[in-house]
Amino acid sequence: MKSPLLRLPRLPEWRRESLRTTLWFVPSLQIAGAAVLFAVTDALDRRAYDGRLTLPSWVNNGSADAARQILVGIAAAVITVIGLVFSITIVALTLASTQFGPRMLRKFMRDRGTQLTLGTFVATSVYAVLGLGSVTNGPRGDFVPHLGITVAFGLVLADLGLLIYFIHHVAESIQLPQVIASIARDLSTAIEAEAIGGAARPDGPELRSGCSKAELLTRMEQAGAVVPATRSGYLQFFGYDTLVAIAAENDAVVRLLYRPGHFVVEGLPLATVWPADAAADVARALDRAHATGPHRTLTQDLAFAIDQLVEIAIRALSPAVNDTFSALTCIDWLGDGLCKISAHWNPRGVQRDPDGRIRVIPAEASYARFVNRAFDKIRQAGRGMPAVMMRQLEALARILEYSTTAEQRAVLLAQAAMILRSSEEAIAEGADRADVRRRYDEVMAVIDRLGRE
Repeated sequence: MKSPLLRLPRLPEWRRESLRTTLWFVPSLQIAGAAVLFAVTDALDRRAYDGRLTLPSWVNNGSADAARQILVGIAAAVITVIGLVFSITIVALTLASTQFGPRMLRKFMRDRGTQLTLGTFVATSVYAVLGLGSVTNGPRGDFVPHLGITVAFGLVLADLGLLIYFIHHVAESIQLPQVIASIARDLSTAIEAEAIGGAARPDGPELRSGCSKAELLTRMEQAGAVVPATRSGYLQFFGYDTLVAIAAENDAVVRLLYRPGHFVVEGLPLATVWPADAAADVARALDRAHATGPHRTLTQDLAFAIDQLVEIAIRALSPAVNDTFSALTCIDWLGDGLCKISAHWNPRGVQRDPDGRIRVIPAEASYARFVNRAFDKIRQAGRGMPAVMMRQLEALARILEYSTTAEQRAVLLAQAAMILRSSEEAIAEGADRADVRRRYDEVMAVIDRLGRE
């Protein structure tokens, strides 16, 4: 039985991810919960008002005027706290984003603790306003929601505890090691979904029938029809299962020209369809089976998390910041992610229908692409910095221990050779250059040992 953690992202999951990056969805659910809670407490208060229910002695028993003052004070105080706390937080995160990168604000919006804090404060204010509107005159005198006021007091106490948590959470989340570690966790999650999850999609001989990939590519070049992109933006998601069903229904083959993370331009080719007479039907369905947006996401895009760590490392190595230790931390986490990719790398192959026929040919991502994106820009920014060069070589030595194919080792060895060449060009003769050479020799020793094994 397949573990649910190893399933590939589908369109509903992408939609859930898009909802998670908003500051309105979770608070809206909490506001709805506050309305339901008020309906329950109001019903109990009215039963007590009619004499059909006796409330406990610890429930608030004030007058109608006192109830109005309490509820108005709670609603006003909570709204004030919301504005003050989040204004200060946004200012702090804006300043932090200048050092870590503009994506820091998006991670703040995606943070579940932030969303729950905002939602709890707003829900408390909404509950107090609803309670204020329920204080009315009745045949038995003024109707006062005694239980509702008591619950409002409880919500205020919960808000105070949540306020302390939120201040601690924000102060901790803007620390650079926490930022780097959180991005690394996102990378690990994406690797589990894409690289490790790929192992759950075998493409064995028993599943194959029809034309081969090479034959289909040749036919597409000769008689395929181009499907243009209907809107510009970054590709965020492809619903591969949906595309397979669409292609099978039209007895066609779809070749995707871009991967999630690529930028597409409206009117330019997005895919190729064979046979050409099926292109119109496939194009209409393809428009519903993929998503584009103004930014990249981690869904089906492993390189995005790698780019985020590289961006922080480059900023740290810039003359304006000159924070070598932060760059070294990024290199360590990049090495951790590449170790996982090396051990479980199973790129998404062709997608087949239940009869074993190829229906979708995705744009393939290469292992070398991930390694080069993780090391090239940092190597260039760290020229003349022996600590950066040596840490990169240490990371390569660890990644080699997880490599599973000769092709992976060749990519890693080529990267190590470029690091050594950069260090020899930029570092003067002396102990620093000798240390880098020693690290490179350690990488070569790992290569030799793995070759003998």
